[in-house]
Amino acid sequence: MMNEHGKSDRPEVPAKPSNNADQHNVMASAAEGAEGRGLAKGNPPQQNALRTPSRDSAPSALERIRQAAKKDSKMRFTALLHHVYNPDTLREAYFRLKRDAAPGVDGQTWRAYGEALEDNLRDLSERLQRGAYRAKPVRRVYIPKADGRQRPLGVPVLEDKIVQRATVEVLNAIYETDFLGFSYGFRPGRSQHNALDALYTGLLTKKVNWVLDADIRGFFDAIDHGWLVKFVEHRIADRRVVRLIQKWLNAGVLEDGTRTRSEEGTPQGGSVSPLLANIYLHYVFDLWVQWWRRTQARGDVIVVRYADDFVVGFQNKSEAERFLADLRERFRKFRLELHPDKTRLLEFGPFAAERRKRDGRGKPETFNFLGFTHICGKKRNGRFTVLRQTIRTRLQAKLKAVKAELRRRWHDPIPVVGQWLRSVVSGHLRYYGVPMNGRALCVFRFEVGRLWYRALARRSHKGRVTWDRMRRLITQWLPPPRICHPYPLRRMGVIT
Repeated sequence: MMNEHGKSDRPEVPAKPSNNADQHNVMASAAEGAEGRGLAKGNPPQQNALRTPSRDSAPSALERIRQAAKKDSKMRFTALLHHVYNPDTLREAYFRLKRDAAPGVDGQTWRAYGEALEDNLRDLSERLQRGAYRAKPVRRVYIPKADGRQRPLGVPVLEDKIVQRATVEVLNAIYETDFLGFSYGFRPGRSQHNALDALYTGLLTKKVNWVLDADIRGFFDAIDHGWLVKFVEHRIADRRVVRLIQKWLNAGVLEDGTRTRSEEGTPQGGSVSPLLANIYLHYVFDLWVQWWRRTQARGDVIVVRYADDFVVGFQNKSEAERFLADLRERFRKFRLELHPDKTRLLEFGPFAAERRKRDGRGKPETFNFLGFTHICGKKRNGRFTVLRQTIRTRLQAKLKAVKAELRRRWHDPIPVVGQWLRSVVSGHLRYYGVPMNGRALCVFRFEVGRLWYRALARRSHKGRVTWDRMRRLITQWLPPPRICHPYPLRRMGVIT
């Protein structure tokens, strides 16, 4: 539980799994998250300084911060801002930004800022050092979601992006030692497929009979600024860095010429928003669910969280129902709410199909996570497995976007359109190319080819394109469907 200062009254770190566990237990522990404080495997190490005369490696400043944070989980850091306004840190942050990203409210682009880069960075560093830096409001834009709704995004100005990226680089050295193993979203060296592998492995290696598919209603717009600052101050005692974060929170949003401020929410789109969201959920959800699993559960419990999307698996239905009730109460304290229509408890696992068939309730329900529909299935030998297929609405939305873009490129040369379609299909295969999803991959490539055929046939009144020619174009430009990812149990075994 949390006290009035937002700190946990319970021990935060369980014992790590023993090193001599067999491979099955190692993969199972990896799936549910070995919530130690070690840096996640795959995190890129910081650049170290050159060798000293004693031939010992002198660790970099950020590496020293990481080591100190790892050594003492309660240490509060009092001097961090000088790492942020260091010109080298700002320069590195600038070159890590997307060069063709949309400009903010000031219209400043990446290339225009780089024409006098050293002078601009020197001026920015001096303003940060003397406290004259001011955050500007973010520009509100909307992008379509797969379900037809609009997702609001915030576009910060370029200098805010640079400072945010530099600040995140410094804070990651601290928080990557704190964040738990089952948290995967927006962390160095971790990806959606790491979370998908952990979920798959947990469902197959632990006794999971019930799955809580949860959704936080408007999470990024519901983050309470007061609680967030308290959580940050658990580790950050440098008031200048805390004020920097408060400047971004209070900068507001500019939409249709009107600037609005709020006491809650962080605009999606900035570099600092994912880190702040992870910090918020680390204290509100991660530490609490770790305590709940250790003290309240009697059966197996697995947890996988990617940003504000999370899935919890239970062995016992009674514990799943009690967890859901406790979670609602927990979220209510910190101004969060589970979406009533998108949060559900469903029967899932190796015995779900047999039990539902015996009771006349049909096939087991499915749930969606990170773009895939998870389905109870069987291997050729009859053993239980989890089928992961592309969410149908995601597939349809992507094809709809391809159709609209083909119409815009109606009169472009075929090689130009072919190269663009190759990148679209290749990107789709790289993400959705998981084992047992081959049929959906074939459907996507076929539908893209059919849309291209219709676009070529309709752009001229002189005649239709023959299918013989179309097949040659599809073979030349559209990559064939292929599985790009190994089976999760195999990959998790290698990682752990």
